Amino acid sequence: MIKTVIFDFDGTIADTLTTIVKLFNLRAKDFDLSPITKKELEEYRNKSPFEIIKEFGIALIKLPFIAAKIRGELNKEITNVKLFAKVRKVLDTLKDRRFHLGILSSNSKENIEKFLQANSLEIFDFIHSEENILGKGKALGNLLKTHRLKNNEVIYVGDEVRDIEACKENGVKIISVTWGFNKKDILKKSKPDYIVDKPRKILKILS
Repeated sequence: MIKTVIFDFDGTIADTLTTIVKLFNLRAKDFDLSPITKKELEEYRNKSPFEIIKEFGIALIKLPFIAAKIRGELNKEITNVKLFAKVRKVLDTLKDRRFHLGILSSNSKENIEKFLQANSLEIFDFIHSEENILGKGKALGNLLKTHRLKNNEVIYVGDEVRDIEACKENGVKIISVTWGFNKKDILKKSKPDYIVDKPRKILKILS
């Protein structure tokens, strides 16, 4: 029986993609990279993280530096980021049903808490932040150990292929959402347990 629902943050709860791309493009020259065009962004949404990194030409050694810079800039913008429509109702309903709620993200805990406070969404039992973008499987494993959670009593809600891979690595079921970064086609190819295109469908799965 599912007792804990863990949510990804960026692209699942918070619509941060446009802001992150804007901040990246402002800093692109500092990273010796080209700005991301709208056409490229749509193409990247159908790719895995490693495919994007390879195609974009980002050296893995640079990735933590770039991510840290963007997270720092995002802190100034986070209160302007929108909450995805009808996600609030899902979260409030799950809380009313006495599920434990958590967040796992490579975004900073400070950014997440600032966003939740701005949106009066301080209903989560825990926030687990590990800033290694490509290490989500390990981060999920660490979360399960830290909070003494059984993998068969947990379900994860996320918007990316790397979320699906992390859950498979840890024996955790996943609900993939189509309103975030990765598009429906590539999510389907990775075979999540569930795939939803509307927030309310999460409630049906967990009813």
